[in-house]
Amino acid sequence: MDIAVAIVLLVLVAFVIIVLVRSVRIVPQARAGVVERLGKYQRTLNPGLTILIPFVDRLLPLLDLREQVVSFPPQPVITEDNLVVSIDTVVYFQVTDARAATYEIANYIQAVEQLTTTTLRNVVGGLNLEEALTSRDQINGQLRGVLDEATGRWGIRVSRVELKAIDPPHSIQDSMEKQMRAERDRRAAILTAEGTKQSAILTAEGQRQSSILKAEGDAKAAILRADGEAQAIQKVFDAIHKGNPDQKLLAYQYLQTLPKIAEGSANKLWIIPSEVGEALKGIGNALGGSKDGQFNDGLFGPDSDAAAEPAPARPAAPAAGPAAGAVTGPAAGFPGHPEA
Repeated sequence: MDIAVAIVLLVLVAFVIIVLVRSVRIVPQARAGVVERLGKYQRTLNPGLTILIPFVDRLLPLLDLREQVVSFPPQPVITEDNLVVSIDTVVYFQVTDARAATYEIANYIQAVEQLTTTTLRNVVGGLNLEEALTSRDQINGQLRGVLDEATGRWGIRVSRVELKAIDPPHSIQDSMEKQMRAERDRRAAILTAEGTKQSAILTAEGQRQSSILKAEGDAKAAILRADGEAQAIQKVFDAIHKGNPDQKLLAYQYLQTLPKIAEGSANKLWIIPSEVGEALKGIGNALGGSKDGQFNDGLFGPDSDAAAEPAPARPAAPAAGPAAGAVTGPAAGFPGHPEA
């Protein structure tokens, strides 16, 4: 009898424990649970401690309310220009209504994947390959809009859709690489040509400025030299006029200047100017000579001792010789052409 009572008590204790376990439930944070009473939706459990009626209420598996990231496998998509590209997508979504996510759709993750694939094919099918590669933001926005509208009644909010990779065929990749290399070579050639052009322009500009500055310097130097020569001539002219020279001094200075013409080792020819005769005539007049060889009043007047002495007889000039006063040889003019 005692054994039977003990067994009954053990059964009662086990039953009470089982009832307590099934009645008390703890829902973690960022989780949600759906409670069914006798097979019908009764309520949604929020995070915290909850009491259920044993054998009447049933708690379904908890749903994660955090934002979830699902990466779908590559999907083949045909572009507008009939090229098959492989596109990987990543979807960011969050369960906002546990009841709708439980009763409106059987498997919301699979539903999101299939909806993403079909929408991606519709969007990319209207773009060519180049537009598909450069319009990721546009494609992401269209996908997000379609998915968010379709999954709203499932209690799911799609926050973001990203294209992880767009892989064109290998032949197209080779063609694109060749095109990019050609484009880079073209840009490099253009940059090289632009650099050469700029270098030539700068060099020509520098040479032009150098020529201008040199010409300006030569012009200023010529002006300064001309001003200096003009001032020197003016000073000499003023000094001569202030000294009031007579004909004798001028003739003497003229004769002293003549030897300077023949200075230098390179002078092979000395041309006597025609004014030499006039200078000699002036000096002769200054010394008292006359046109017929007689001295007049001058340095040797009639009262001087030299004037009292008879003039020495002059030997007659040879008949075949050159004219009196003529200079022959290399100093008289060009070779073979004597000049008086």
